[in-house]
Amino acid sequence: MNTPLRKVGVAMLVMVVLLLANATYIQVVKADDYRTDSRNLRVLYEEYSRQRGLIVTPDGAALAKVDPSNDKYKFIRTYADGPMYAPVTGYYSINYGSGGLERSEDDVLNGSDPRLFVRRLSDMVTGRDPRGGNVRLTINPAVQKAAYDLMTQKGYTGSVVAIEPKTGRILAMVSTPSYDPNKLASHVGKEQIAAWGQWRDDPKKPMLNRAISETYPPGSTAKLLVTAAALENGKTADMPVNTAPNVKLPGTQTTLENYGGAACKGSTLKEALRYSCNVPFAELAGELGKDKLNATAKNFGVGEDLAVPMRVAASSLGPLESKAALFQSAIGQRDVRLTPIQDALLSATIANNGMAMKPQLVQSLLAPNLSTIEDYKPTELTGDAAMSSANAAILRDMMLASEENTKGAGKRGDIQIASKTGTAEHGNDPKNTPPHAWYTGFAPAMDPKIAVSVIVESGGNRGLEATGGTVAAEIGRAAVNAMLGGG
Repeated sequence: MNTPLRKVGVAMLVMVVLLLANATYIQVVKADDYRTDSRNLRVLYEEYSRQRGLIVTPDGAALAKVDPSNDKYKFIRTYADGPMYAPVTGYYSINYGSGGLERSEDDVLNGSDPRLFVRRLSDMVTGRDPRGGNVRLTINPAVQKAAYDLMTQKGYTGSVVAIEPKTGRILAMVSTPSYDPNKLASHVGKEQIAAWGQWRDDPKKPMLNRAISETYPPGSTAKLLVTAAALENGKTADMPVNTAPNVKLPGTQTTLENYGGAACKGSTLKEALRYSCNVPFAELAGELGKDKLNATAKNFGVGEDLAVPMRVAASSLGPLESKAALFQSAIGQRDVRLTPIQDALLSATIANNGMAMKPQLVQSLLAPNLSTIEDYKPTELTGDAAMSSANAAILRDMMLASEENTKGAGKRGDIQIASKTGTAEHGNDPKNTPPHAWYTGFAPAMDPKIAVSVIVESGGNRGLEATGGTVAAEIGRAAVNAMLGGG
């Protein structure tokens, strides 16, 4: 072969090799990227041609289902009580993809999960229309509705989370204001775009799941952590405390005051929690120190990487870089930030004899024929108890005393609730900004079935006069009453 022909042959061989390499790269290496690319209409049409799985309550009621569609997509996603359950279900949209549980359990719902392979193969052989698997939730509809209805009736911005203490099952996950995922599931592009634009630009952030994606200063509910750490390190409920109305922050000229600048009404740790006195807890945190507080907080879940299965924003006590920081952090201010679900975990852990359970929103995964693919079992969160069962019982009794001293509607004589309120300053001008109102607790106190946390942002309807008792407690009690009967 002469030189020119040899060069042409080599060039052609190189081009063939490059074409093969490119085809291999596209079909093997980049296959998943192209398959999941939102611009890939072929995949979109294929996905909408399959009947997507259901998201159902424990009793089988469908919160997210599919209906036949008379357009090219064949099926349309529909949501029952869309705004009430939006923080749970999320959304499924042609233009905007998916969010919430629709995203985290997408492989099951669209039928591509490896555990559904046999079903897919059977569909192919028998010619049945392919269908996705189903997701059964842990949500208690009565608790969800009671919390959501009261939050929306009062026009509150905030969140309610309820957990079953012994299992970690999430009984309610409310975030208000909310949005209607049915509008994003519409097959009319203009309707989707209009809804998305409206909610995206709304300063109240209706698409934000405040229960798991927002962190707040927890105010005096953080005193539960300090009390737990104190009891675990040899302190007692009857130990004497400083009753002074204020204390100077170490190394500063700044004073930290009790609520309203008053002296503490009680002289023991138990009474300090009952009346939520700031000075005793500030001094107690300073004495315990950073390491002991962090160790206890970790076993309550603070700082842990949580997923329910949606990712939960990280809670933190902050750097606790000085004794002054410890004083301020003890009352849930400075750099302390908790999600509402983490605040619910504080009460749930105390209710469960000091052991934190991993929060879970999914009870089981089901095949299209409703046979079980996987059941989720209760799992300890860290493996280490946050406090002993004896100390948890002591703290429970202290929370019972706190509930006795807490105002607000919804109290029932036949249900004992152990609780703690919080009133958290925030903003650039905290003294002139309505505080966040918190309430966390569990019931029945002696045989807990539900632990709850409520945050109402910026004072709800009471402005600067807001407290956890006057604003948030009624919501928490409504959730408890719905769970235990009697509305």
